[in-house]
Amino acid sequence: MSLTQISREQWKDVFDHASKSLSEQPTTVEVTGLGLGDRIAADHAPLHGISYEPRDDTLTLFLQGLEHRIRHPKTIHADRIAGDLVSFEVVDAEGTHHIVQLSQPVHLD
Repeated sequence: MSLTQISREQWKDVFDHASKSLSEQPTTVEVTGLGLGDRIAADHAPLHGISYEPRDDTLTLFLQGLEHRIRHPKTIHADRIAGDLVSFEVVDAEGTHHIVQLSQPVHLD
């Protein structure tokens, strides 16, 4: 596995491309931070899409029954196997970590 930072300039393109490759695969979203502890926002919920909106500076995960919004992301690190996305971690402006684990790798190229 290879952990790499995705530059802000790539966020929209990377997640738009990833959304095209999703097949509603089960996805887990864990949120951790000071004052929050660790909590599971979604546990094996089908993921329908991911979108970054630069105008609002918001990354949104569209899961079955839930829209998980991350406002003002500061960094995004992707975990890849042979170039395919398997998970990613977003740290927002408040220092909260949003860890997204995909059940199957998503091809990005």
